[in-house]
Amino acid sequence: MWKDDDELFALMRRTLFPAVVGDILDTMGLLKQFLSPTIRPLRPDMVVIGRAMPVLEANCFAASEPAGQLPLSRQPFGLLFQALDDLREHEVYVATGCAPQFALWGGLMTTRAMHLKAAGAVLDGYSRDTPEVLASGLPVFGYGGYAQDQGARGKVVDYRVAVEINGVRIAPGDIVFGDLDGVLVIPSAAEEEAIRRALDKASTENKVRDAIQNGMSTVEAFRTFGVM
Repeated sequence: MWKDDDELFALMRRTLFPAVVGDILDTMGLLKQFLSPTIRPLRPDMVVIGRAMPVLEANCFAASEPAGQLPLSRQPFGLLFQALDDLREHEVYVATGCAPQFALWGGLMTTRAMHLKAAGAVLDGYSRDTPEVLASGLPVFGYGGYAQDQGARGKVVDYRVAVEINGVRIAPGDIVFGDLDGVLVIPSAAEEEAIRRALDKASTENKVRDAIQNGMSTVEAFRTFGVM
């Protein structure tokens, strides 16, 4: 039904929403795939769909620590710039690993991500430069706006590695699908079955909606269609 990610993500955007795919993952035994409900879109109409590019953050207490045992200790922002420059088309920058005490994303990062045709950012923390981010149209999800800078407080210590947010494992290449109701992670190994079944469910739900609008009771609708 799709030959590449261009077609897949266009189909998902046109036909599906995270809730219906999440329901299918439940039936497949994948019961914990939604990130924390504290992770919200900066604007209610934002939808993010793409492949995860996980980024591992850590708290620090200075931009540079000359006495540190690793070169990374002396590098402001750690590997943030390398991680950002490594973003690819259709990828979602997914950052986690530190206490939410500063912004993990901002306006200049948005500009770079847009140039690289990235799909958006999902943050286990805050973003800043909110008017600039909103004007760009790039979907950014997180805890909201907070202007505190990362420079003297945090570093990226690795990227393209599996991370975990609220007990949900996110591996490089997993599908990240988010809207106002939450951000769903679809493991790459399960994506084809999950999306095909979700398309069937979405079609059936449309029939249920029509039947209820025409007067069918919810009891009868569930008995008839097996979906509610």
